[in-house]
Amino acid sequence: MTRPLHVEWVGTYERGYPRTRVLVEGLRTHGVTVREQHRPVWERTRHKAGAFLRPGHLARAGGSYLAAWASIAAAEARSRGPVDAVVAGYPAQPDAVPAWVVARAHHAPLVVDMMISLADTLASDRARVRGPMRHVLAAADRMALAAADLVLADTAANANFLVSRFGAVRGRIVVAPVGAEPDAFPSTPVPGGAGHALWYGKLSPMHGLDVILGAARIPGTPPIRLVGGGQMDGWLADELQRDPPARLTHVPWVPYERLRDEVTACGIVLGIFGVSDKAARVVPNKVFQAMAAGRPIITADTPGIREVLTDGVDAVLVPPGDPAALAAALITLAGDAPARARLGAAARTRYEQVGTPAAVTGPVVDAIRRLRP
Repeated sequence: MTRPLHVEWVGTYERGYPRTRVLVEGLRTHGVTVREQHRPVWERTRHKAGAFLRPGHLARAGGSYLAAWASIAAAEARSRGPVDAVVAGYPAQPDAVPAWVVARAHHAPLVVDMMISLADTLASDRARVRGPMRHVLAAADRMALAAADLVLADTAANANFLVSRFGAVRGRIVVAPVGAEPDAFPSTPVPGGAGHALWYGKLSPMHGLDVILGAARIPGTPPIRLVGGGQMDGWLADELQRDPPARLTHVPWVPYERLRDEVTACGIVLGIFGVSDKAARVVPNKVFQAMAAGRPIITADTPGIREVLTDGVDAVLVPPGDPAALAAALITLAGDAPARARLGAAARTRYEQVGTPAAVTGPVVDAIRRLRP
């Protein structure tokens, strides 16, 4: 009889982030014992693209990081029993090297969750760092990939990026979509009335907020509810003062536990519309969460999205960066209740195929078994 797998999830990863919650829940669904050795550092700051990147903030976070790993190392030294894999969770780059030491102490493989590249996110997509710091972040990405025996990527498009940009070994990469927690976003009937469209998330350039505002300014576009805060707070405030769309409302933030109410109340969920390279590779949390809830989705037609959704079958896909196309899709779908119900049901079916915690982690469990000491 095969012994159940035991995984150590170690480091300063964001324990409450949906990505982590889905992976941990999924592994446990497959009978894997997951023990978390977590110490909070980065999640103490909600938005990490602004003041958090200043030297003073980073110095304080660095001190907390060193103290956290001293505590983790002491706890791991006292641990007993077989360990089949050690995981450096999202964001993995700060934890990859010390997690590698823990993995080698247990004679176990290291799994690194490379859902994002720090260089791609902070230097390219968000343009928050420049000069030598770009190279430092790229070095951190390469180091994490080199340390890993198994790399988790959220899409095949992102896996290809890791190979081409950082020289990752393709045979070590497993695609594990971000998925969504079914209990956090239960399936409910799509409201019969036109209602409003919902977008939520961090206000970062990748999401194409300018496209959403442009669509909202086109006559006939149904109401849009925008929920979130972040790097583009100032830009959004200026835009809403300069030319406020009559049927758009903005809520600065909603706790994760209340997002289910936001999704349940809406008739359409909006995904991602930016034109950056990163935007083309990702399937954001909100898309999988909308699928779990059985909501019709409008999002950009990108290589990453096409890995999960099909235009006209389980979503409406529009060209990236095109406000007019988004407005046209919103107007059409808002006026067609049967189409909203059909797309919502199909999105839920697709979620059950690829987005549940069990579906997301099935390939991960298989890969760990192949690497098992």
